[in-house]
Amino acid sequence: MMIYTSVRIQHIAYPVVYFPSNSYIVVCVPCGYRYELLQKQLFQLEEAEGGFDQFTRSYNTFGVHRLPDNRLFFKEWAPAAEALFLTGDFNGWDKFAHPYTKKEFGKWELILPPKHDKSPAVDHNTKLKVVVHTKEGERLYRISPWAKYVTREEKSVIYDWVHWDPPQPYIQIHPRPKKPTSLRIYEAHVGIASPEGKIASYTNFTNNVLPRIKDLGYNCIQLMAIMEHAYYASFGYQITSFFAASSRYGTPEELKQLLDAAHSMGIVVLLDVVHSHASKNTEDGLNAFDGSDSCFFHSPPRGEHKLWDSRLFNYSSWEVLRFLLSNLRWWMEEYRFDGFRFDGITSMLYHHHGIGKAGFSGDYSEYFGLQVDEDSLVYLMLANHILHTLYPDCITVAEDVSGMPALCRGVEEGGLGFDYRLAMAIPDKWIQILKELKDEDWDMGNIVHTLTNRRYGEKCIAYAESHDQALVGDKSLAFWLMDKEMYTNMSSTSPLTPIIDRGLQLHKMIRLLTHALGGEGYLNFIGNEFGHPEWLDFPREGNNQSYHYARRQFNLVAMDHLRYCQLYAFDRDMNRTEDKYGWLAAAPAFISATHQEDKVIVFDRANVLFIFNFHPSKSFQGYRVAVEVPGKYKIKLDSDEAQYGGHGRLDHNTEFFTEAQPFKGRSNSMQVNISFDSSKHNFLLQNVQTVHLFLVY
Repeated sequence: MMIYTSVRIQHIAYPVVYFPSNSYIVVCVPCGYRYELLQKQLFQLEEAEGGFDQFTRSYNTFGVHRLPDNRLFFKEWAPAAEALFLTGDFNGWDKFAHPYTKKEFGKWELILPPKHDKSPAVDHNTKLKVVVHTKEGERLYRISPWAKYVTREEKSVIYDWVHWDPPQPYIQIHPRPKKPTSLRIYEAHVGIASPEGKIASYTNFTNNVLPRIKDLGYNCIQLMAIMEHAYYASFGYQITSFFAASSRYGTPEELKQLLDAAHSMGIVVLLDVVHSHASKNTEDGLNAFDGSDSCFFHSPPRGEHKLWDSRLFNYSSWEVLRFLLSNLRWWMEEYRFDGFRFDGITSMLYHHHGIGKAGFSGDYSEYFGLQVDEDSLVYLMLANHILHTLYPDCITVAEDVSGMPALCRGVEEGGLGFDYRLAMAIPDKWIQILKELKDEDWDMGNIVHTLTNRRYGEKCIAYAESHDQALVGDKSLAFWLMDKEMYTNMSSTSPLTPIIDRGLQLHKMIRLLTHALGGEGYLNFIGNEFGHPEWLDFPREGNNQSYHYARRQFNLVAMDHLRYCQLYAFDRDMNRTEDKYGWLAAAPAFISATHQEDKVIVFDRANVLFIFNFHPSKSFQGYRVAVEVPGKYKIKLDSDEAQYGGHGRLDHNTEFFTEAQPFKGRSNSMQVNISFDSSKHNFLLQNVQTVHLFLVY
């Protein structure tokens, strides 16, 4: 239920939206003001452009397009330019032969008639450049901001604009899958998706990685570093060509084939989109396209990000809105992505970009003051409104560390309209306790608080680790747990050591606890499902351009004598079990126990009872646990099974029956065994933590 009214503040009437939620009410006056700003922007689009539908299809007119009679139409926005010319292979790189005609509002147009044989004047897969003449008399060579394909020769530093108009374009035939109710995301990078020390291809991903993702039970892929970036080691976060799929992995048609294959498997695909900033490159980027220090960006200093050494968009500019909103539409229409993960939202939302902020306290003055950049905030609302209106099953995920309220509420409520936000505090918590504490000293209550500390009614993507934790300078969970022995003791043909034993069990427990308790979606970074043994480091000067750490060693899983396959099997069955019972789509868990001395956590969600024993040495017989639904319970997933690298100490044929004895806030309870008597596995039990999952039978 929502209640709408209004209130006057400083003689201005603002709409107020009340969100009744359990026993409290949130009064959101600023959200109503933000909704008014969105409505104003939509009205202006309707008046000036005939609505957002045509406005967001501007990729059909800007850049280069082949008309039905094979004429080529070129259009650019370069408000500070004195003159524009087109040059390239088609005219022998003549710098003056083909001038653009100046139009209103900084637009420039050019039409090239077809050749004598009626074929287009510019052949498919040939190079082009825009020559920009500035008012200061400079002659600049630029790539069209709307370029659909750019490549770089092996020994070159600068990318080239390549005209992409294949005679037989790939036609996608599989429909988009419906939006999953339980979102299980496989975060992936095409270039590192191979055991070989090289840049892997779209085709490799289609043939070798997609079947693996399907087998693991993930129903969503988040593809990183697809938008073209000149510097590979930027991880795709310094974009140079926003409409071009990175050519280092293959052609646009091969990317389309990848998405089509994913859709045939029922997997949705999200694009990691970077609209928070852009590369400072000029010859192959947006920066200074028309020779000015602004164009797509604010003039310095507002238009520069000091820490990222990049340019910041001017979201109040009409043509910047056209460019960015059309960019989203392009990836949805041309490649048929199913949504986006928006990178760097915190930098967009605030004038301070989060720089110099040790952390956000959660005080509402941090989110509704003059430090908030209303232009970028309204852009995000506009983007979400348009995407969800045009594509009802579209999924948008926000990367925000600030905790902006209503980020994942509908724009009609004054929210920003995202479907999910990344629960970024969770991986930080796991890394913190792994760095600072022995596992016998972990605080059960503190861990549970971090996993459950989120706003009601705003969906979160929980994850124990993502690409951020895999990068060199940090460590993956597996590395934090087992790095001393991962290169020597991961073989099942050698005795199980305490470090490997402890690491295997905690790796499974951390991931399942995060999966079940941390949010309404779950994310895993490529390779971490099997405890990838090394960090991630792209080729750069600092490592002699080595690809050794810019790869994923999937070959380790295929070796049955290595314990990586056991972690892989647990991750697979964890996802498959969730797919069957749907706890991610259920209401938040009811936590009945966070026993610090016993190191036991018990909670139920979606009629599933989870019992975690983190104690390093104690097992429990007849341990009473709370449960709401009465009946008979059986074990459905047990991390201590031998196939997962455990010790098989629980009898899966055992049935557990509830008693009508209220306990810990639940209507019923029952007694369970958490591991067998420790005397039978004295050494191993001292170093092994087990987790057991019980489901209503």
